[in-house]
Amino acid sequence: MIAAVAFYGGIDLGGTKIQAAILDGVGNVLGAARRATPTSGGPADVAAEMETALRDAAKAAEVEPSALAGVGVGSPGTIADGNVTSARNLPGWEGTFPLAQTLSDAFGCRVEVGNDVQVATDAEFKLGAGRLYDSLLGVFWGTGVGGGLILDGKPWLGRGGAGEIGHVVVEIDGARCTCGRLGCMEAYSGRASMEAYVRDLHERKGRKTDMFKLMREHERTRLTSGIWARALERGDKLAEHTLDRAVRALGAGVASVMNVIDVEGVVIGGGLGVRLGHPYAKRIAEAMQPHLFADQRPPHVHVAALGDLGGAIGASLLLSSAEAAS
Repeated sequence: MIAAVAFYGGIDLGGTKIQAAILDGVGNVLGAARRATPTSGGPADVAAEMETALRDAAKAAEVEPSALAGVGVGSPGTIADGNVTSARNLPGWEGTFPLAQTLSDAFGCRVEVGNDVQVATDAEFKLGAGRLYDSLLGVFWGTGVGGGLILDGKPWLGRGGAGEIGHVVVEIDGARCTCGRLGCMEAYSGRASMEAYVRDLHERKGRKTDMFKLMREHERTRLTSGIWARALERGDKLAEHTLDRAVRALGAGVASVMNVIDVEGVVIGGGLGVRLGHPYAKRIAEAMQPHLFADQRPPHVHVAALGDLGGAIGASLLLSSAEAAS
């Protein structure tokens, strides 16, 4: 008797976009869809957009969500038993929301929730740029800056808060971060913080930029990774300055983490990391070099091979991991 083929859903919840995919049991993408992350409302509004994205992906794959073996979700914030707390880069998400139960009720199948950056790092380790290594640091440069860790072939979660690389301090009493603290790497390198910095220089200090014009032309409400890339293509000086500042912070922050864990490889992903690609991965590696203690053997730095779908693919792997553990 031939066993039925299992299909899985994966949803990557980011500060700018929600990416959903339907995959078979070996990681092949059968259908995908993307929705913009809401900029207002609260967790229920975000969950509704996630549901729509997954249904759109399922339609593309010609499968009903209720027929899926399960759906994995990668979410920012603190994750415990399918509940998500304090996902600060999402609208109105200061408390705790039962994301797994909400989506399970909507889809009629099992839902597992994990940290968004960790599941994307797991995907790169198993299927992407991290396959060469036993230990790996994932750095996901997007709305914020997140990190994921693989140590000796296993995800390292600590007590639930490991991998928060965006909150490594790169300047004592420095810029205020979205987390409320001072001097975090994310305060200089996170897309949301970069946008606030550009807006302040443009509106209060008269620095010239075409970024907001580009944003309106492309019908965006935020300075997305695509807008940053287009601004660079136009030689926008303020965009170049802000990205130089971001790269310096990334170099110092990632090198500081490397001085503690000393892993073999670093994978740069996230919306900005993937969009800006190999030239910026090289720049980050160069910015790390002055801060590395073991500077004669720096880690290999790669761009995430799975691209924008890496988070959704990694989220789907939560189901196979849960099945293996049960």
